[in-house]
Amino acid sequence: QSILLTCSLMLYILFIQYDIVMGSCYMSTQMIVRIDPALKAKANNFAKAEGKNVSEVVRELLEAYVRNRDIGSYIDDLWNRTGKKLKSKGVRQKDIQQVIDTVRAGK
Repeated sequence: QSILLTCSLMLYILFIQYDIVMGSCYMSTQMIVRIDPALKAKANNFAKAEGKNVSEVVRELLEAYVRNRDIGSYIDDLWNRTGKKLKSKGVRQKDIQQVIDTVRAGK
């Protein structure tokens, strides 16, 4: 009984570790897309050449599609780029208002 419990516990721990390591590899939903068979064959060949499967390629394309159209992500990216540019120029947090005033005065 204790051996069975120990084995069950070990399997459970391995499952949790696998789930943590694989993380985003576990997908919770499917999407069925109908495409031309020739397109599917070409996509398969290109994906294999890159060491991927078609599902990975489609996920990457959909993520890029949504990212490029999601205004919130665009604004977050804009703030990040602006922050990096200011930081690279030595602007500190306490200098931000002065920078804003300087930029506005130039318009």
